[in-house]
Amino acid sequence: MKALSPLRAAKHSARETSLIPAKSVVDKTADETFDTVFDGSLKLVQGRAGYRFSLDAVLLAYFITIRDQEKIADLGTGNGVIPLILAYLYRSICLTGVEFQVTMAERAQRNVQLNGFDERIRIIQGDVRAIKNIAGPESFDAVVCNPPYRQPTSGRISPNAEKRLARHECEGDLRDFIAAGAYLLGIKGRMAFIYSAVRSVELVESLRRTGVEPKRVRMVHSFAKAEASLILVEGVKGGRSGVQVHAPLVIYEREEKYTPEIEAMLAGSLTCAAAKPAD
Repeated sequence: MKALSPLRAAKHSARETSLIPAKSVVDKTADETFDTVFDGSLKLVQGRAGYRFSLDAVLLAYFITIRDQEKIADLGTGNGVIPLILAYLYRSICLTGVEFQVTMAERAQRNVQLNGFDERIRIIQGDVRAIKNIAGPESFDAVVCNPPYRQPTSGRISPNAEKRLARHECEGDLRDFIAAGAYLLGIKGRMAFIYSAVRSVELVESLRRTGVEPKRVRMVHSFAKAEASLILVEGVKGGRSGVQVHAPLVIYEREEKYTPEIEAMLAGSLTCAAAKPAD
């Protein structure tokens, strides 16, 4: 995997609801690149100029607590990278990715097919703000989400649609993603987010207002002495109060040199035995 920034702008979700059919052609076009994850174990087609996944997706996939035979939803799946990583790491689970942009949802489906996960991953082009048109209530065991980090008036708005909707809350904000996740989860179901550290309070408060109690937290730092840039939070729907704060996650030992933990993640060799969240 190429070097990835931990500060990438996040994804978005979908407006119209439809199951994206598998396509027989998975080769990239002139406007796409062909990349790999886990030293070539996973293959990924991405837009050359549009949204491209980064380290955030890997961090979130390793953070969320997953159990055997579970059904997992990824809200704002982009090119489908988080479902692909989770399907690779956990061989008994089934996943559903929901994506707003038609072109990205179609690309995510191609990536599913490219990696042979057709029977375990489905991609739906749909809107988290209309989650009832996508799936039934309490139909998933866990929800994972890497939502847009920036408010519509914050920072430069990209003219590229994929980047614009990935970085800014133009089509659904944090509360929409949390509400959708809470709808999909049964009591004691888990929801995990990666989000901008400067909006940590907003994330935690929004989860609690929706009945999802934060149970595990880990701050992400580019360097050991740098301020946190991201936050990882896992909550339990209907959970009791009390939170486990993990040791900080540091990305780089020095410029362009990952820490051993990140190196292990990128190689696909880190054990995914996250601490079981309390109820």
